Amino acid sequence: MPNDSSLNEFLLPAFADTQEVQLLHFLLFLGIYLAAFLGNSLIIMAVACDHRLHTPMYFFLLNLSILDLGSISTTVPKTRANSLWDIRAISYSGCTAQVFLLLFFLTAEYFLLTVMAYDRYIAICRPLHYGMLMDSRACVQMAAAAWASGFLYAALHTANTFSIPLCQGNALGQFICEVPQILRLSCSESCPGEAVALVVSACLAAGCFIFIVVSYVQIFAVVLRIPSERGQHKAFSMCLPHLAVVSLFVSTGTFAYLKPPSISCPALDQVVSVLYLVVPPTLNPLIYSMRNKELKDAVRKLVQLVQCQH
Repeated sequence: MPNDSSLNEFLLPAFADTQEVQLLHFLLFLGIYLAAFLGNSLIIMAVACDHRLHTPMYFFLLNLSILDLGSISTTVPKTRANSLWDIRAISYSGCTAQVFLLLFFLTAEYFLLTVMAYDRYIAICRPLHYGMLMDSRACVQMAAAAWASGFLYAALHTANTFSIPLCQGNALGQFICEVPQILRLSCSESCPGEAVALVVSACLAAGCFIFIVVSYVQIFAVVLRIPSERGQHKAFSMCLPHLAVVSLFVSTGTFAYLKPPSISCPALDQVVSVLYLVVPPTLNPLIYSMRNKELKDAVRKLVQLVQCQH
């Protein structure tokens, strides 16, 4: 087979063998995408328009919604168009762009979730220092660092991945372009550069996860000492959803990229990818808004304002 210098497209598998099931998948994922798009867009507009929500927590939530919109828009529209029109091919440049954007949005989101854990830690464990440590300048710098880190990591990892010669065909075992699927097409079983990149990625992911866990251990220790049940409920309602999102995001993403090839199969790969690419962006608006009265009130006012204008 030719190497990557002459490879101009990749082939993606179909979700199903029959056109009827393909159409069912299209409608299902279209509904999920529209729900994610609407929910995240409402959060972005509510936080941007309501001055009461101009606080660090909602600023980070706004950034999270933007990243969620970016990550789900990188994959779902393309795959649904392919499913509807029964298209299997994706260009080499299109695959490269998809890998870069996925790595960018997912990495930036993970760093942002780490920053959000730090924000909750300061708010609950060191409330007297919150205004000083989490002022507007510090928040902007931390959010910018998350975005910049995601961009840098995605650029380096994408360049490293597509610099590896490919000579095992062009058929991917996944409905999107993922780094593990592309590496299976490499000319050699061992890729030293990619192995180093994966080790560095695993160390960064583990470091952030340990930081998040330690932060929440200290948060819960403080919360359990709050004499008021209402105070405990309010603190847990802010922290538990965030911890649930982080756990789902980290567990499924880590499994997708670090699982051994021996347990890999197309059906399992597709389920795992849906869990870390589609589910979090769809659930985040519900998780962060259902238990948050301020955000629900802001969204309700925004919807009422739009209805009045029409």
